[in-house]
Amino acid sequence: MKALVQYSEAFKLQVVREIEEGKQASCNAAKEAYGIRGAMTVSRWVRKYGRSDLIRKVIRVETTEERSELRKMKDRVRELEKALVDAHLDLRLERAWLELACEAGGIQDVEEFKKKRAGMLSTVGSKVGRK
Repeated sequence: MKALVQYSEAFKLQVVREIEEGKQASCNAAKEAYGIRGAMTVSRWVRKYGRSDLIRKVIRVETTEERSELRKMKDRVRELEKALVDAHLDLRLERAWLELACEAGGIQDVEEFKKKRAGMLSTVGSKVGRK
């Protein structure tokens, strides 16, 4: 078990001051320089004792049109996902129906039957196109 390390307020303030003054390039650099183990420890100190603008933040600014477009895109994705589910269900139903029809017709090899039928359909299609 690792020993719990508690840092004094003076030490925390010194580390934060060094980051603010540029003596340490970043929170991570200060952490490495002083051997501080916690991944977010120095960042918390800067947030608590220093200037919060030194902590990297991502701020996303959206216009009303962008939010509206994003909402539409999410709705479209949901719609397409539902359509995909429906298509998969239709395919599964077709396969099950084909197996039942082949079983009722006494056809043992469903895959062979599908190949023969596909060949017949392609020749019928080519004959129709020649008219």
